[in-house]
Amino acid sequence: MLPTLDEEEALPQVHGRIPFGELEGLGWKPRVFVVDGGSCDLTEIEANKLGCDFHCQWGEGKGAGMRQAFEEFLASDEEVLVMLDSDGTYSPEEIPLMIESLPDGGVAIGDRLRGDLKPDAMSPFNWIGNHLLTWMAVSLHGQPINDLCSGYWAFTREAIEKMQLNSIRFEIEAEMYTCCVNRDIPMNFVPISYSKRTGFAKLGSLKDGSSIARKLIIRKLFPLPIEAKK
Repeated sequence: MLPTLDEEEALPQVHGRIPFGELEGLGWKPRVFVVDGGSCDLTEIEANKLGCDFHCQWGEGKGAGMRQAFEEFLASDEEVLVMLDSDGTYSPEEIPLMIESLPDGGVAIGDRLRGDLKPDAMSPFNWIGNHLLTWMAVSLHGQPINDLCSGYWAFTREAIEKMQLNSIRFEIEAEMYTCCVNRDIPMNFVPISYSKRTGFAKLGSLKDGSSIARKLIIRKLFPLPIEAKK
């Protein structure tokens, strides 16, 4: 699954690096699902040219798009979902590694901070902020994680079935982590590569950092979304 927002330049590059042949050799039938947050460029045209399954999301923000993608996934008969940003920062070549690292019924989370982090891939401000947010997450919720804000995840169907989320924007990864803690979803952490993005950044450091911190605190007080409780 590739979330997009004005990624006409990066999307073809990312798609071209997906190891379709290797995945098919491992017994998988890969499908590329693009969920778009309202691109104003040629992202949709590029996605259609590449044969992607393109969907316009029903709300603004990465979190809204991911939750829509989860619903679409659960409506299919597929067993594994891999999510990575479509801006060229993550290596599609590592998709088989992410799948192989999945625990039973759990998730695999790409770890940039203990992987191959390219010198120009993350600003010092974001590097410090990510470490602080990761420390905050572990301090509040008690379960280890190395890279809270990673956008490279692999999910089993069972894990997504247990996810109860209401995030709208970039706090979605933090809420997925807290959901794994609160729903006893196993997590594996996989050192990955991380490179400089293609195009301009969408993440606003202060605004989105505060939203992530707020989500961590809210999920400490209220472990699951109120409307999701049964």
